[in-house]
Amino acid sequence: MSTETQTETWNDRFGASLMRSLTPPKIMLERGQGCRVWDVDGNEYLDFLAGIAVNSLGHAHPALVEAISDQAAKLVHVSNYFATPPQLELAERLKRITGAGEAGRVYFGNSGAEANEAAFKLARLNKGTDGRKTRILALKQGFHGRTMGALALTGKPALQEDFLPMVPGVEHIDSTVAALEESIDDTVAALVIEPIKGEAGVVDLPEGFLLAARRLTEEHGALLILDEIQTGVGRTGNWFAFQGHGFEPDAVTVAKGIAGGFPIGALVTFGWASDLFSAGQHGSTFGGNPLGTRVANAVLAEIERADLVAGAVTKGERIRAGIAGIASPLVEEVRGTGLLIGVGLTGPIGPAVNAAALERGLIINAPNESSLRIAPPLIVSDAEIDEFVSILAQSLAAVAAEQGTATQETSA
Repeated sequence: MSTETQTETWNDRFGASLMRSLTPPKIMLERGQGCRVWDVDGNEYLDFLAGIAVNSLGHAHPALVEAISDQAAKLVHVSNYFATPPQLELAERLKRITGAGEAGRVYFGNSGAEANEAAFKLARLNKGTDGRKTRILALKQGFHGRTMGALALTGKPALQEDFLPMVPGVEHIDSTVAALEESIDDTVAALVIEPIKGEAGVVDLPEGFLLAARRLTEEHGALLILDEIQTGVGRTGNWFAFQGHGFEPDAVTVAKGIAGGFPIGALVTFGWASDLFSAGQHGSTFGGNPLGTRVANAVLAEIERADLVAGAVTKGERIRAGIAGIASPLVEEVRGTGLLIGVGLTGPIGPAVNAAALERGLIINAPNESSLRIAPPLIVSDAEIDEFVSILAQSLAAVAAEQGTATQETSA
């Protein structure tokens, strides 16, 4: 079958069967190995998106494959009426790597959105002794998911407008210390924030913002809930981004890279926040199933064994240096930490650069018109980083040339 026919066949089938809430895919992927994937026509791509910071160990990693196959032959699902060894092991592991310690507690779901729904309920339970704590604060341009509670936390009106009214009680504030000081008082139940705004284009919070958030929430008895779904599991050079700032939150949500591509999410609570939920107040049929928790244990163990958390720092530095070395007039700034990197562009050319990269065999992402997002697997090699820089340079040059041609035609 020809490339054109094969692609058209997949696109036709996608359009005929998938919900229209999904945008048509640019390519149809069939298999992967390490940091590379292949489409149905046999074309090879260097994957520097990792399923949006999900494939921590890349594709088809032996540790992940072995965990899935071995556990599937033993026990896949038992419902939450029963405990299983992988579930308990993962809960204990998450308490250890987050630093939640003995007082910590873990709730398992199946996705980041589900973890944030649990966090939303946790916030509602923090009513205060007089019941005055009814407000939940989140940040403008933050992203926490598309289910209704998570969507209410998401500070993007364009995503909300078709589904109004939102769940009440959520206020979105600017990402400034002044906004924190003005907004947080004794009526606030929780502040929910991403340490780095991933969907906004990998945007760092201002210097001192997280420490101010911790101080003010403690002063007013509010929960500080960190959405580490994209920043967690070693991606920023710590197990979790907050650990690079010297404080502990009251709760953290995790998903994406925790199981390297297998769907699982979790809410981890610290200290007094662990006492807010009581039996029957929340649950999930599939959450914490033995297959998902076994895979997550295997992925986290491999990240630890291979020292990939520390590796994210040096590899991230190499990527940043490589981007800076391109010296493209289209690049305005490089943001982010470790292997979660945002490239700020000089204009609304993100989709064009993204398309040019894909044509040249590189998978990245344009979360908005003026940014690129780069989030390769944690196992990425120096040689693959150098290959990425070369393809990105070619892609930027191609878009710059197109811009120059368009400018000349307009002037003519």
